[in-house]
Amino acid sequence: MTAVSETRLAVTVVPPAHPRAREALRAYYHDIGGRYYDRPMTEVEVDTILSEDPDEDLQPPTGWFWVATVGTTVAGCIGLRYVTEAGHRVGELTRVYVSDKVRRQGLGARLITVVEQQARTEGVTSLRLDVRTDLVEARALYTRHGFHEVPAFNDSPYAGHWLRKSLQ
Repeated sequence: MTAVSETRLAVTVVPPAHPRAREALRAYYHDIGGRYYDRPMTEVEVDTILSEDPDEDLQPPTGWFWVATVGTTVAGCIGLRYVTEAGHRVGELTRVYVSDKVRRQGLGARLITVVEQQARTEGVTSLRLDVRTDLVEARALYTRHGFHEVPAFNDSPYAGHWLRKSLQ
């Protein structure tokens, strides 16, 4: 397995409205939407999603958003949203994306590690996420990083699996 070149890889916190974040989110929606509908997403469809769900909470104090670049090319992204669950602050992973050009080269693992480090820094002791059933490679990545299946914690029509990881 070839790793993404560390000398060219940068993982940076950016606000969701930043042009690099918008570029990463557009790629994310094209990827997951295309898989879901089994056809390419149109730019209008992606524009609609971005306007309906701008992810403004993925910035302090309610969360974080990172964009990964290789050279000047967006290679992936990941978000961390803080939610309250049973009186505790929990980190929720969202908008996890790795470009097909760099998949299976360690970027997904790197993004998860960045989120875990930030969550631990802020005293978060548990991470959670939901994932569609068809995103087999994503589920495998989460399992390799210690996430395990739990009962549903939301009613998302797109979720088929709910996962959690303790950071303690």
